[in-house]
Amino acid sequence: MLVNETKGLMWEGEVRFADNFIKRFLGLMFQKPRYALIFVLPMETRINASIHGFFMREAIDVIFLDSKRKIVDLAVLRPWHLYTPKRPAKYIIEGPKGMIQTLKAEVDDVIKW
Repeated sequence: MLVNETKGLMWEGEVRFADNFIKRFLGLMFQKPRYALIFVLPMETRINASIHGFFMREAIDVIFLDSKRKIVDLAVLRPWHLYTPKRPAKYIIEGPKGMIQTLKAEVDDVIKW
């Protein structure tokens, strides 16, 4: 479950972690996204937080968070596209389309899991 603490809203889907190189490398490739995948990055940067939609089956919602879990950027990533966040991120949440809307997520909101 993900919680937008700023607005008191929840996304009640399953949450998994990509906390090592292999899990971060594979992400949601070759899958239909049914859960949220939280990437724990080694450090807070823009370049290391860049993502791609190669081998993705459909568009996904992406939330970029700083080390305090405050949203620094939001995106809808389409298959075969690249995206670099506008500000450095420590965490990336990839999930099914509609996750951002359910959380009414905006830049500067705080997300907990």
